[in-house]
Amino acid sequence: MQEVDLKRRTKQFALRAMQLAASLDRSITGRTLANQLVRSGTSVGANYRSACRARSKAEFISRLGVVEEEADESAYWMELIIEAGLMPENRVKMLLNEADQLVAIVVASRRSVRRSASFENRKSKIEN
Repeated sequence: MQEVDLKRRTKQFALRAMQLAASLDRSITGRTLANQLVRSGTSVGANYRSACRARSKAEFISRLGVVEEEADESAYWMELIIEAGLMPENRVKMLLNEADQLVAIVVASRRSVRRSASFENRKSKIEN
C-alpha cells in the first residue's frame, strides 16, 4: 500500500470513529467510551503521518508501533461499545474490521522494514 493511500485511509478511519463517537448516548459510559475512541481513532492517522516524517528507519519502526497500538486500542473501545450494548454490532462491525485491517497492515509494514534494516546492517558489515 502506498503512503498516500494509507494516509487517506487512516484519516477516513478517524472521521468514521468521530462519527461513531458522536452517535453514542450521553450517559457517563457513552461519553467516556466516545472520548476514548476519538482519542485513539484520530491518533492512528496523526501518528502515521508522523512516522512518514521519521528521520531514520528505527524512528519509523517505533512510530509505526504507536500506530499499531492506537488502532488496536480503537478496536478495544469499539468492542466495549458493542458488548456494553451501546450500539448494535452491525453499526460498528465495518469500522471494527477496518481497525483490525489497519493493525495487520502496520504489523506487516514493521516486519518488512525490520527485515530490510537487518539485511542492510548485515550487508554493510560484510562490505566493511
